[in-house]
Amino acid sequence: MKKFHFSAAVLALLLIFSSCQQTDTPFKGNYCSGSGDTSFLRLIDESFAFFHPNPVVPNLSMVYNPAWDTFVEGAGWGGWWIQNSYGFSYAATPFLEEPWISTLQRSWDLHWNNQGDGKRQSMWGGSPSATWFSHLVGPDGCLGDMAAPEWIAYKQGDGDQNLHEWYYEATAAGLVMQAEILLAGHDVSAIKKYLPGMDRAARFIESARDPSNGLFLVGPACNLLAPSYGGVQLPDGSFGKGYLAGLTVTYLAALDRMVELCRLAENHDRLNVYERWQSATRTSLPLLLAPEGYFVKSVEPGGRKHGVVGQEPFGYLEGVVNADAVALRVVDDTLAESIYNRIATYPEIRPFDFLLTNAPGLDDTYWNYGNREGRGFEGFQKYGEWVNGGVWGTVEGRAILMYYRLGKFGDIRRSASRAMKWAKDFRMDAPWSQWGENTSNPWSDTGQFQEKGVAVMIDNFAIPAATIRGLFDYEYRHDRLILRPRIPGTITEYTQEQPIRFGQKQIFLTCRNRGPLVKSVRINGRKLSLENPGEIVLRYQDLPEKATIKVVTEGGWPADTITAEYPVFPVVVPAGNTDQLDPATLSDSLKVPFRVMRELKVLLAGEPDAAYEAAFTEAILQAIGSYRTRTTIDPGPGYFRPITGQRKEGVITFYEKAALSLYNGLINRLKKYATSDDPRERKVAGIYNQALGIANKPAKAATKPDL
Repeated sequence: MKKFHFSAAVLALLLIFSSCQQTDTPFKGNYCSGSGDTSFLRLIDESFAFFHPNPVVPNLSMVYNPAWDTFVEGAGWGGWWIQNSYGFSYAATPFLEEPWISTLQRSWDLHWNNQGDGKRQSMWGGSPSATWFSHLVGPDGCLGDMAAPEWIAYKQGDGDQNLHEWYYEATAAGLVMQAEILLAGHDVSAIKKYLPGMDRAARFIESARDPSNGLFLVGPACNLLAPSYGGVQLPDGSFGKGYLAGLTVTYLAALDRMVELCRLAENHDRLNVYERWQSATRTSLPLLLAPEGYFVKSVEPGGRKHGVVGQEPFGYLEGVVNADAVALRVVDDTLAESIYNRIATYPEIRPFDFLLTNAPGLDDTYWNYGNREGRGFEGFQKYGEWVNGGVWGTVEGRAILMYYRLGKFGDIRRSASRAMKWAKDFRMDAPWSQWGENTSNPWSDTGQFQEKGVAVMIDNFAIPAATIRGLFDYEYRHDRLILRPRIPGTITEYTQEQPIRFGQKQIFLTCRNRGPLVKSVRINGRKLSLENPGEIVLRYQDLPEKATIKVVTEGGWPADTITAEYPVFPVVVPAGNTDQLDPATLSDSLKVPFRVMRELKVLLAGEPDAAYEAAFTEAILQAIGSYRTRTTIDPGPGYFRPITGQRKEGVITFYEKAALSLYNGLINRLKKYATSDDPRERKVAGIYNQALGIANKPAKAATKPDL
């Protein structure tokens, strides 16, 4: 008890100290600067670090597969899962730079290149008989659970696969993500390339629409975070179909964006079709609401709703669909507030700062339909462990976007600060178990899903990505980018050093923050006329190639009580100037790659047509520099998982592996360039060979000067 009182007193002092930071104290970070709440500014700055090689927090180089030249799930999971990568991909798209944005597209191509066509077998594992789902032939347009080169799984891969429906909501999420990438890229040729496959995916989803009510009638385990949706148990004990709310919400978000794509590409035939489907889907939304104004999980064909708090049976609150509806702007502000209020007044769904998939436990899974406990709920199926009341970083990112939209900055602070502690421990587990407390994790504590105590997975990159994207709540349209400033009220000034992408335009943002309403905007010094006090409309044709946008807001933010201590230590620092790095201080495996990349950087500097390869080269050098710096820093004792000597060495080894992966990925690409029909690629391959020759040239022996 004395220990508890001491801890409480320390926490109180920390909160008082944090409150004192809500002044105009200046902050200068690596990726942003500002004044006011230095803890939140540091949170934003260190969130950016996840998307650049750095020596303190996990970064994208650690989930890169050189053989595929794509991202992967990470931590031993060999594939690209839609449900796991969705939150990160959506939140990070506006600000990802090369080589990462192209890598992201190639990662999603693993699904589009293996899209169901009514003939293709899954071939997961390399043959039709490798696994239970390797022989499956996906319907035309269907995407999958996970994908790899030449492999895909058209149904959810875990659980009783014989009961599983085709993966409808994952297909809808793939549509959202591809549309978001294309809208941000603003490239009509790319839209025309992907739109036929996207159209097939939409037609596949439309095949499940019930014309009587506009909802989608689908069976078990086709929800995005599957297999937690059990459909409807029939009198004979089998499982039939119901109306899944998540599918309607996610597909509507896709249609909203596909309409914009067709406008940009001037595809009027498909535009008319998508607008009709969009209207029918939006009209059906009220059928999926609980009386209090939030989304249920599903509705039976007879009308009984699953996921109504206080109801028996099926009385629980579904977290995923409600967060998505607000984050993806499927619902208006009134319903968004209603959804949030239901979550905020139901503490059971956020016991450890993160949003659970559901609370209390599900009683409508096919594991033990009609019950929340007992036989069928052992191991992973137990409430709080997996898809039944577990915590997923991919979902938490979308929850953070919900909080930003509504100005709930305290929720963001609690969530993102807790996630940062896990990240600085190098334990980005997916999922977090025990309702997010994660005292022990059945995946990342044992087995192949960690390396010397280190686990880095793509899911949890969603949280830092959302911490960045939510600041201006970006909404891409066919002809404009809409910004809605959501800078926390404790921050008085904010400047973002990393640009936002909109086609070929780069947007640099500064905000003098006094509330949610926009008072004035200047673009490169020129005043912008405001169309709506809550929004900034940036029309593509009017934007300069490099736009510095200065925003002043007003209206006042509600008082924000600081409720979470930010994990300052260790402080994120950049990799450093690798031009001055001595190769002798590197591991043997990195000495040659460093010398080659250093020479290649110099040779590519004068090649405007090799910007991608130059960016990739720089990322490799930064990854090598991050490895070197990591060997010299004190990581501290750890927050949730102690940094033992073994784990300290494990993290260093992880940095070395990440740098080598990036290097091997670029070398594989450059070797293919050598036999390419593209003159540009052959030229870059020649430059690489020149760099290789210089790097491998023996140093001249020192000679004595003449006397």
